[in-house]
Amino acid sequence: MSSLHPRAWIAWLAAAIVALSLSRNPVYLLSILLCIAVVSRVLRSQAETAALPLPLLRLSLVIITLSALFNFVTAHFGQTVLFTLPASIPLLGGPYTVEALVFGMVNGLVLVGFLAAFNVLYQALPTQALIRMIPRALYPIAVVISIAVSFVPTTLAQFQQIREAQMMRGHRIRGLRDWLPLFMPLLVGGLERAFQLAEAMTARGFGSLGTPQRSGLDTLRLALVLGLASLLAGLLVLLFWQQRGAGWALVALGGGALLTALWRQGQRVQRTVYRRQPWTGRDGLVFVAAAITVGVYVLPSSRSSLAWSPYPQISLPDVDPVIVLATLGLLTPAALIARAHRTRMSNSSIAPTG
Repeated sequence: MSSLHPRAWIAWLAAAIVALSLSRNPVYLLSILLCIAVVSRVLRSQAETAALPLPLLRLSLVIITLSALFNFVTAHFGQTVLFTLPASIPLLGGPYTVEALVFGMVNGLVLVGFLAAFNVLYQALPTQALIRMIPRALYPIAVVISIAVSFVPTTLAQFQQIREAQMMRGHRIRGLRDWLPLFMPLLVGGLERAFQLAEAMTARGFGSLGTPQRSGLDTLRLALVLGLASLLAGLLVLLFWQQRGAGWALVALGGGALLTALWRQGQRVQRTVYRRQPWTGRDGLVFVAAAITVGVYVLPSSRSSLAWSPYPQISLPDVDPVIVLATLGLLTPAALIARAHRTRMSNSSIAPTG
C-alpha cells in the first residue's frame, strides 16, 4: 500500500484527468504521460503494489496505432495530402492527410493517459481503500464494485496456478481439447469462491439494516423520490423553457433533498475501521500541487496554448513554460515516496549501539 492518503491520490488523479481532458497539445500530453510514468515506476520500484496483468506499454502502442489509423481513414481533412482514393468509395473515399493521422495519434495519447493514470491509482491503493471512500448510504454498491474489481486478478492468478500444476503433470497444449483440463478446474474454483463469498456475506449480515422504524424508512423514500423529481423538473425548466431562476431553484432544492436523504440513510449504516490513516503534511503537498496543476490548466489565458489542432495545416504547437511547470506538479507523489523510501533505508542501515 502507498504511504500517501487515499484522498491525496484521488486529488492527484483528478488533476491528471483535468489536464488530459483540457489539452490537445502534444508537448503537454507527453509531459503528463512522462509524469505519470515516473510515478508508476517509483511505485513499482518500492515493491508496494503489483502491476496490471496486461503489459501497459504494449497496450498503449496498440491504442495509439488504432486511434491514428481510424482517424486517418475516416477524417478526410487537412492540406498535407499523402494520397487520394476515389470519392465514390463509401466512407473510405477522399484525401488521406498527415493532419488526420497526427490528430488521431493525439487522441490516442489522451486515451493512453487516462489508462495510465488509473493504472497508477490501481498500483497505489488497494481496493479496500477506495471502497471505504464511497458514502455509507451506497455500501451495497461498494461491495459489488469491490467484488467486480477483485474478480479478474483473482481469476488470472488461479488460472496461472492451474496451468503450472497441469504442466508439472506433463500436460501440453496442442489443440482446442487440451484447454479443457485448464478451464474446468477454473470454473469449479470460481463456483467454490462464489459460494464461500455468499456464505461469508450472509454470516456478516450483508443487506441488513437492523429494524428501523417504518415511518422513518417511508420518509427517506419519499425524500428521495421528491428530490429526484425536483432535480429532473429543474433540468427540464432550464433546457426547454429557459427559466434560469426557477430552474436553478428546483435543481438546488432537489439536490439538497437527495443529499439529505442519502446522508440520513448513511447514518443508519455502521462502518468500523481497524486503523484510520491520518492526513499528513505530505498529503497536503500532493493536494496543493494537484490544485495548482488544475488551476493553471483551467485559466482562460491557457486555452489558446492547450487547444492545439493540426488542422487545416500541421504546424508546431505553442508551448507555455508556466503550463509545463504546473504539469510537473504531478511528480510530487513520486518525489515524496522516493524520499520516504530513502529515509527508511537509511534508518534501517544504522546499526544499533550499546
